[in-house]
Amino acid sequence: MTGGTPAPAPDPTPLVTGHTGTLADRQAALVATLVAGAPVPPGFDVRLVGAARSALLGKRAGDVARSWPLLAAGLGERWPAVFARWAATRPTQGSLRDGWDLARELAGEGPLPTPAAEELAVREVRWRYDGTAAPRRRGLPAVHRLGGVTVLQIAGRIRLWSRRDR
Repeated sequence: MTGGTPAPAPDPTPLVTGHTGTLADRQAALVATLVAGAPVPPGFDVRLVGAARSALLGKRAGDVARSWPLLAAGLGERWPAVFARWAATRPTQGSLRDGWDLARELAGEGPLPTPAAEELAVREVRWRYDGTAAPRRRGLPAVHRLGGVTVLQIAGRIRLWSRRDR
């Protein structure tokens, strides 16, 4: 089929009195509120948007905990609050990268629980991750030290030495 009717032009008419912009603009503002901590756009119920935002952060925390189980377990009951505080103003980069960024930030603030430090150190020797692009598997031997954890990777095999918290 050729031709067809052309797509209609965006309608800048406000849907709710006092709100202008295209539907796409309003949707983008709402998404920014839900995932990146932007202010609630006019015309939306602050309480309901806050509830939706909290639910999305909880879902995201669960996804990251599945990718970083030792990090989440190491933080225990603090995990949901720590993750929500960290993620509140950051759009997701995927659960692997979100967990990696959070683990690095927490390691920079102080010692991680030993299982979380081991998990981060193992990821650091197996993968290259610069914090901006997707992680890539390392091909060469690597050593990473984090707190009391030392990890060596040679030919895909991992050797880990750790001072366990007792």
